[in-house]
This record gives sequence, structure tokens and C-alpha cells, in this order.
Amino acid sequence: MSGRALYVDGVSVVFDGFRALNNLSFIIEPGELRAVIGPNGAGKTTMMDVITGKTKPTAGIVKFGDTDLTRLDEPRIAMLGIGRKFQKPTVFDALTVFENLELALKAVRGPIACWKWRLAAEQRDRIEAVLREIGLSERGQDLAGLLSHGQRQWLEIGMLLMQEPELLLVDEPVAGMTDQETEHTAALLARIAGQRSVVVVEHDLEFVRALGCKVTVMCEGTVLSEGSIDHVQNDPRVIEVYLGR
Repeated sequence: MSGRALYVDGVSVVFDGFRALNNLSFIIEPGELRAVIGPNGAGKTTMMDVITGKTKPTAGIVKFGDTDLTRLDEPRIAMLGIGRKFQKPTVFDALTVFENLELALKAVRGPIACWKWRLAAEQRDRIEAVLREIGLSERGQDLAGLLSHGQRQWLEIGMLLMQEPELLLVDEPVAGMTDQETEHTAALLARIAGQRSVVVVEHDLEFVRALGCKVTVMCEGTVLSEGSIDHVQNDPRVIEVYLGR
């Protein structure tokens, strides 16, 4: 698998004396699908904030391939090929599903480029391909505001795919979904990970099991356990701090 690995080594983040991350270290290999779980306050959101440049670490190294992410701001990290999907989907309800994807298309931006913009056949094909990938081919001309909660989540994932990221960070994608939507989302993320790295932060352990990937358990800002879902669910430390006895 070609691409760049994500290296997080010895990362700490301190806010007014509170240690949100504490010597956090892990590696995401190119093309890997990884689930991150842990109790509230474990540092999962801060970890994503550091990777995407929203928060600068107090100490430690964050590299994407040979690039030091701690030296870049959020826009430059996004342009580097790192996309992030927040828990609450953000789509343009007054535009069609197709138009949302067109708006997110990776292309030259600027006043002149936008003024002269015409959708090329190759770009239209790319949008149609993403529509098929996220399972919304039949909804392409519908307004995004008419989509169900799960479909809105898939559309936002599609909008990120239009940017052609190498690494995708996804925050609790199945919260509020039906069982059928949850199953669709697991299959979608598994397919996506074959072409790029995907890190999924989630609380739904059955969904994590459906992903069939390596799991990282965070607690108090550091890695508590790593391995298969069966391994971490049977780890006494994870049972004590997260799963309950």
C-alpha cells in the first residue's frame, strides 16, 4: 500500500495544568482502518485536534510521512491530505446532494477560477463514482435537507472523499443511526480504508466489531490497550476503566 504513515510519538497537551494528552504514542499505517475507543475525557477529541492542527502539543512529535504536522496550520494540514469529519454532519441543505459533492471537489480555488468554473466530464464522473461509493446514487438530485440523519453522514464522508485525502479522521459516525444505516456505514468505512487510512473514534462497540480492525483504547490521555476488539474487551484494565465489570 502506497501512502504516508501517521506517527504520533510522546505527545502531551496541557491546558491550565490539566493534562489532556499524556505521552500518547501510536502509528497508523498507510491504508489502515483503526478504531479508537475510550471513556469520556480520555483525550480522543484532543488527539484529533492535534493531528489536524487545531491544537498544538505541549510536547511530542506528530508526523505524516516526513512532514512535521506541528509546524503547519489547519488549512495546510487539510491540503496535505488529512480530512476530518465531526460528529454532527455539516452539509448545505439548500443544495442538492450532487451540488454538495461538486462544491467539495478538489480543484483550483480563487476569484478567476470560480468565475470561469465549468464542470468537466472527468469531474462529473468523479462525483458519480463517489455517489455510488457512499450509496446515494439515487439521491443525487435531491436536496441535502431531505436526507435522513444517516444519509447526511454519508454525504459528508463523500464530501471529504472529493478532497482525495490520504488520511480520514471520523468522529462517532453512527451516533443516532438505525441498525441498517450503521451496517451500511461499517461497510463504507471498510471500503474506504482500502484506498486511504481511516481513524474512527466511536463508542458503539458492536459497530467497532463490525469494522473488524485494530482497536486502540485511550484513557487519561494515553494508550491503555491495543489489539483486536476481543483482546481489548477482555483486558482487565479496559474492563475496569471503561467497560465495567
